[in-house]
Amino acid sequence: MALKIFNVLGREKQDFQPLEPGKVNMYVCGPTVYSDSHIGHAKTYVNFDMIVRYLRYSGLKVLYVQNITDVGHMLDTGEDRILRKAHQLQALPMQIVETYTRSFYDDMDALGVLRADISPRASGHIPEQIKMTQTLIDKGHAYIADGSVYFDVATDPNYGKLSNRRMTELESGSREVVRDEKRHPEDFALWKRAEPEHMLRWDSPWGEGFPGWHIECSAMAKKYLGETFDIHGGGVDNIFPHNECEIAQSENANGVDFARYWMLGGSLTVDGVKMSKSLGNVVNIKDALIDYRPDVIRMFMLSAHYSNPVDYSDGALDSAQAGWERLYGAVRLTRNTLANAPAGDDGSSFNERLAKAKADFNAVMDDDFNAPKAIAVLQDLTRDVNTLLNSGSAIGKTTLEAINTTYKELGGDVLGIIPAVDSTGSSNAQREDGLIKMLIDMRNQARKSKNFAESDRIRDELAKIGVTLEDRADGTIWRAN
Repeated sequence: MALKIFNVLGREKQDFQPLEPGKVNMYVCGPTVYSDSHIGHAKTYVNFDMIVRYLRYSGLKVLYVQNITDVGHMLDTGEDRILRKAHQLQALPMQIVETYTRSFYDDMDALGVLRADISPRASGHIPEQIKMTQTLIDKGHAYIADGSVYFDVATDPNYGKLSNRRMTELESGSREVVRDEKRHPEDFALWKRAEPEHMLRWDSPWGEGFPGWHIECSAMAKKYLGETFDIHGGGVDNIFPHNECEIAQSENANGVDFARYWMLGGSLTVDGVKMSKSLGNVVNIKDALIDYRPDVIRMFMLSAHYSNPVDYSDGALDSAQAGWERLYGAVRLTRNTLANAPAGDDGSSFNERLAKAKADFNAVMDDDFNAPKAIAVLQDLTRDVNTLLNSGSAIGKTTLEAINTTYKELGGDVLGIIPAVDSTGSSNAQREDGLIKMLIDMRNQARKSKNFAESDRIRDELAKIGVTLEDRADGTIWRAN
């Protein structure tokens, strides 16, 4: 089955055909770094991480660009978000940028989100933004007004084609402060003149100022991916005006299509309510990681299709945790059994079951990256793995290694929800496994010494924290309840 992607530009599922066979150029709108990242960011970047991982697993070479917005993202009042935070903390704007950029990457690393190949900053690409703005002026799509430059949406008959919002439906002032110098209320800024107190400012042909929010993505995508590229990703909340403005700028400046496939992730609510600082229900990633391990948060974020909304709640996370523990319990049982398994092949026909799981997994992922169904494939496999491992039959290393590899590739390499167990012991899972094995060894020693009271005490204490021991002919194994 060929990979199909729901293309928001056209509102239909389409066969994916990259511009260059075997290669994918992909751009995803990154964060504005003025505060700690919240779980809405986690949903977006975990999902696109899964998409990039699967494309690479499928054999495609992916060039992944994700920007950092460190200037130009304005509040409805016209105030730069980073400058506002700098004033609040009495810090320099670039101090704010560096602090929260590091914070963002710390959060992404904790969630197992792979770094983009290129992470350009808006402030580092001012010449490219000025050049594109001048091109739009020269082509009659932009005009200068008292030191600012605005895109004239009336010159673009296709403006609104992504969001299906046409000129007559647009509202004055959406995410863009309305200035009297605009020709039309819907026009948006490519370059803004800097008021005397504005700390972020650069020289330009139109005077000192700073770029608008939308122009940065157009300029940086062109620089690193070309005038036309394969996939543009982001959150559905930015479809208008940000993504719409990107298309207008790029296609009128370059004279060719911008992104061929638009993939927009669904929104996230908290207990059924949209996150808002005024409501006090914003959940930062760092806080979520205190209560739930990163694999569980990823499991939750992938439990809904990337394009669908999802509601964050304790109940939903607890459910994701239970599902993750079932999956990882089978992985742990496989690895524990593998450590003591006889060498060679036991003649098991389980390889056929693994082949079916891989085929089913690939089929649902090829259908617009359907991670929830992919997780269901692993859950179905887990039932059969548990049945096999608890059957009492001797299972050879070859079969066990094949099971472990399947979980590693599908659950680990693609979905990122199955942690690797390495020899360095650096992961939380490895430390947990090592500590429990140490307690099992202590219990076994107590049993050999006929200290059954101590043996039972260790077993009961482990049971209290959700760890069940199972004594088998080939040794004691454990699983999480």
